[in-house]
Amino acid sequence: MGSVAVFAPSPLLTVTVEEAPTGPDLHVHAGGQGVWQARMLQSLGASVTLCSVLLGEVGDVVRHLVEREGIHLRAVERDGRGAAYVHDRRGGEREPVIETPGDVLTRHDLDELYNLAFHSGLEADLTVLSGPAGDVVLPADTYRRLAADLRSAGRPVVADLAGERLDAVVAGGLAVLKVSDEELVDDGRASGTDVRSVVEAMRRLREEGAACVIVTRSAESTLVLDGGRMLEVRVPALEVVDTKGAGDSLTAGVAAALADRASIEDAVRLGAAAGALNVTRHGLGSARPDAVKAMTKQVEIRPFDGEDADQ
Repeated sequence: MGSVAVFAPSPLLTVTVEEAPTGPDLHVHAGGQGVWQARMLQSLGASVTLCSVLLGEVGDVVRHLVEREGIHLRAVERDGRGAAYVHDRRGGEREPVIETPGDVLTRHDLDELYNLAFHSGLEADLTVLSGPAGDVVLPADTYRRLAADLRSAGRPVVADLAGERLDAVVAGGLAVLKVSDEELVDDGRASGTDVRSVVEAMRRLREEGAACVIVTRSAESTLVLDGGRMLEVRVPALEVVDTKGAGDSLTAGVAAALADRASIEDAVRLGAAAGALNVTRHGLGSARPDAVKAMTKQVEIRPFDGEDADQ
């Protein structure tokens, strides 16, 4: 596999309470979109560099946890309040106890983080841009600038974003954009989750600057618009343990394959397999690489004419 830089501006400290035979059991991990992507990327054999801002005591713990997993970390560090959550899953569903996005990044934080991310992107085969823990942690325009600068330097960018950050990164131009149909509706880019509305939104995103658009649709097939080709991706329905992190695992699988110079079909196949297996596990952004490889044989990719995806 190739090398991937992951832009993760505000990684989370995650604490999850599980039920165990002897009583409540605490699970403490580094998390957040970029960390879950980096974890899956590393599981699939990619060389990963995570670029983040680490704040205060939470940041100290996140650094320890990330580095213990063997992920290379480049970070801006200072005092402050880091992003974190505590979830209670003893009843089977995630019940938030505490959720905090952490402090807004200062101008100095942003300058230093931008330099770290751009440097790492120049050295890597591909860069993944992931979102922060909260909407106001950093300006959305940071994503436009970073995508545009890396594109100017000839480095491909993959993004898994929504809202203003999606608008910004598309304006900067990128190789692959992953988004869900519900996010397209929430952003006002699609009038509904029906196939026609989603396909029209995908075509507009391509015109605006995304060379390839991947749209996940919950239990329905995933749609891929690559240049002028529309593809439909189906995977077997598996028993769900936790859906959180499945989309990030899909993005990581796509990025890992593209960094290794695979075709978009093979990249989507690997991503779909990684995302499908992630829902069968309690650990977010995790799967055994041999299981993912076996699962790729169960992924069906076929041409799609824009009318028959759900028939």
